[in-house]
Amino acid sequence: MPVTNADPALIRYDPPIELSFVREVSEVMDGFIKQLPGETLEDNRWTRLNEEVLGIKIKYEWTANGDLYRQKLGASIASGHIPDVVQVTPQQLRELSNAGLIEDLTEAYHNYASPLTKKVLSEEGDGPFEAATIDGKLMGIPQTSSSIEDADLLWIRTDWLKRLKLAPPKTMDDLLAISKAFTEKDPDRNSQNDTYGIAATKYLGDPVMGLVDLMAGYDAFPNIWIKDKQGKLVYGGIQPEVKTALKVIQKIYSQGQLDPEFALKDGEKARKLVADGKIGMIYGEQWASFLVQISRNNDPNADWQAYPIVSATGKAPKVPLKFNTNTFFAVKKGYEHPEAVVKLINLHLEKNWGQTAEYEKFYNTTYPVWQLSPVTPSPTRKNLEAYRQIEDARKTGNMANMKDEAIYIKKRMDVYLSGEDVGESGWGWLKTYGPTGAFSIIDQYEKNNQLLYESFVGAPTDTMIDKQQILNDLQDQTYMNIILGRPIDDFDQFVQEWYKLGGDKITDEVNQWYEQRRYSLVKTAR
Repeated sequence: MPVTNADPALIRYDPPIELSFVREVSEVMDGFIKQLPGETLEDNRWTRLNEEVLGIKIKYEWTANGDLYRQKLGASIASGHIPDVVQVTPQQLRELSNAGLIEDLTEAYHNYASPLTKKVLSEEGDGPFEAATIDGKLMGIPQTSSSIEDADLLWIRTDWLKRLKLAPPKTMDDLLAISKAFTEKDPDRNSQNDTYGIAATKYLGDPVMGLVDLMAGYDAFPNIWIKDKQGKLVYGGIQPEVKTALKVIQKIYSQGQLDPEFALKDGEKARKLVADGKIGMIYGEQWASFLVQISRNNDPNADWQAYPIVSATGKAPKVPLKFNTNTFFAVKKGYEHPEAVVKLINLHLEKNWGQTAEYEKFYNTTYPVWQLSPVTPSPTRKNLEAYRQIEDARKTGNMANMKDEAIYIKKRMDVYLSGEDVGESGWGWLKTYGPTGAFSIIDQYEKNNQLLYESFVGAPTDTMIDKQQILNDLQDQTYMNIILGRPIDDFDQFVQEWYKLGGDKITDEVNQWYEQRRYSLVKTAR
C-alpha cells in the first residue's frame, strides 16, 4: 500500500510521476549491488521507497564510469539535452542558467524543503546557497558536503616507528627525519632498498596520498582562498609560502623518499605500494584508515595510527578546509514538478537521520546502500557527532544518547575488539572512531581553533568560468615540474603568468563578492 502523508515535504504524487537522471557508476558500486539479491541500480530499496512514499518513479537515461561519465555529461550540457534532474558543478550550473535551460528553484525549496532538510543544508552556513544563487535566484539545490570532516591527518606505520625506535613527529623536521629513516633504514627488514617515506600521487591535492597538507606545515595553502594581513582575499596557491614547501618536497623527492614514478600514478596505482608494505606515511582524511588497512593483508603486524599534521615551527598549524559543496541538483526548464527533487532530498534525510530513520536498512548494511539513492545528502558533521556520542558513552557508560550511526559504528568496533572479527572489518572503524582515532584529532583541531575554512564560498565568477581550468592546469604543471627538478624560481614565473592569464581579474571579482557579502551581513545584523 502506498504511504500517505499530508506534509508538503513528503506528499505523494497521485498518479505517480517519472523523474529522469543520469548517473555515475563505479566498479565498487557494481560489486556491492551484486551482493544485494533482487536489487539493481534501477530497481532497489531506494527506488521502491521513492515510488511508494512520494509517487516518484526514477529513470536513468544513461550511466557511465568515471571519465566517460564526465565526458558524456559535458557533451549533454553543451548540447542542452539534459535529464529532468542533473547533478552539476558550479560552473555547469551557471552555464545552464545563462542558457535558460534550468528552472528557478527558489519557491520549490522554500515551499517544500522539510525542517530537517533546511537544517542539514544550512550546516555549512550560507555558502552552499550563495554558490547556487545566480542573479538572485536559487538555480540549484546544493548537495552539501562536509568541510570539517575532510580535515587531513598524518597516518604513520607505527610498527615501523617502534622498529626504528622513533617517536611520532612534533615538527616538520621530525617528520622529514622519519621519512628519511623509513626510506633508508630498511624498516620492513627485507634487506632491500624498496621503501618510501611518504606516499604521493600525480594529483597533489588528493584527499588521500596528496601533499597539500604537507605544505600546510609551512603555512602554505594551495587550492583555497584565504585572507591576507590587510583583510583582502588572496589565492593561496600563489603565495610565497608555497615556494618554500615545494622546495622541501623537491628535496625529499630527489633523495628517493617519494616513489620515483608517483607523477605517473593515480590513487589506485599508488595504493598498491601501500598494499605491498612499501609506504611509511600518508597524508589523508579520516577514511584513510580503510585504505592503509590493505597493508595488513600481506603483513598482519602492519599497524597504522593517525596523528595531527605538524608545522615547521612546532606550533599547532592551521588545517586548510576547502569549501566542499561543489555539486548541485538542477531541474530542466519546463519540467512540471521542479519540487520533486526537494522531496527526494527530504525523504533521503528522513529515512537515515529523521524520526522514522531505518539507518541499517537504507544507509549502511554491510554495504553502503545509501549510494543506491539518486540523491545522497547527509548531515555535514554526522561522523564527528558519531565519534562524540561514542566517546561520551565510553566515558560515562551511558548509551542512551547514541544515535543509529554511532550505534552501528560502535558495534563494528566491539566485534573487532572481541576477537571475533575474522576479516578485520572493524580495524578501520577503530582507527577512525576509536579513543585515539582520526576523529579524536579532528575533535581537537576544532577545539584548538586550528581549522582554516576557505574564505570564498560564492558562485564561480565570470572569469573563473572562462579561465579557471587553464589556471588549475598551469598550477598543477608548475608544481609537479618543480618537484621533479625544475628550478625553484619557476614558481615566481608561474605567479606572474597566473595573474596575466586571468588571476588578476578573478582576484578582483572575488574581492568584490567579499565586500558585497560583508556589507550584506552588516546590514542584516542591524
